[in-house]
Amino acid sequence: MTVRVTTEWKGTIPMTELTETPMPGLGARWDMVTRSRRAVAVISHQTGRRDLVIYGQDDPDAAAASVELTTDEAQTLSELLGGSRIVERLDALAHQLHGLLIEWVTVSPASPLAGQTLADSQVRTRTGASILALIRDGQAIPSPGADDLIMAADTAVIVGDPAAVTKLTALFDATGPLSSK
Repeated sequence: MTVRVTTEWKGTIPMTELTETPMPGLGARWDMVTRSRRAVAVISHQTGRRDLVIYGQDDPDAAAASVELTTDEAQTLSELLGGSRIVERLDALAHQLHGLLIEWVTVSPASPLAGQTLADSQVRTRTGASILALIRDGQAIPSPGADDLIMAADTAVIVGDPAAVTKLTALFDATGPLSSK
């Protein structure tokens, strides 16, 4: 997926084109080529770790240098580079597509869905949103089946229109108007 941001920085320099490459089971890689023709990538691991990779000038497929960053280090570097504004825009682009919203929501221990199977929870019928994956103890359960359990502390990757996602988020948080249903 190629993401183009058309906002101009300082009124004259267009934002660089980024290419996202999904890395199943690992995360995603974001690639760009700088104005000076250097290929740079950020590998965003599902664990929160980030790798900053700079590719060689002679061989754009060979890493010349790589720096492993913790979540805090990546965030600090991003702030130093003025990234919070860019990240907010990319996050909005990546998570909302043609009226669909994708969210990552932690299942509260107080959620009425905690401990239920997907079939018993009737998530799609009740909210109109779907669960794309559950992440439990750092392990992904992609496309969970009807017999898979929703457990407290799971991270649910959900998709739907904004109203449906809001309804399901309320059920997972056990703080919204649907939590008593």
